[in-house]
Amino acid sequence: MGHFGDIWLAARAAGAKAGTECKPTPMLINPFSYYLVLDGACGFAWVNIRPANGPFARWLKQQNVGCKSHHGGWDVSIRAFDQSHARKTAAAHAMAAVLRAADIKAYAYDRLD
Repeated sequence: MGHFGDIWLAARAAGAKAGTECKPTPMLINPFSYYLVLDGACGFAWVNIRPANGPFARWLKQQNVGCKSHHGGWDVSIRAFDQSHARKTAAAHAMAAVLRAADIKAYAYDRLD
């Protein structure tokens, strides 16, 4: 698979493990009747790789993974874990840690919906 492929597989595996093992705080909503959301608040998370023209970001682009960030770098969204902000954030942080361990500038970002 190659050097970048191995790193990416390790990052994805770490993200899947962290997101699966995450224990979100359930959210209770009450528009007209109580409804419990076990996976907690809804949101998004992504990993930003810098620079966007660096070797790893170029490799991701060749694999059709991610997109150019509006704030610089290359973004890879966490698509797993439905709408769970907590699980997506855990996955993004775990993935970024694996990438940083491989000397790739990677940062985890998230936002609530």
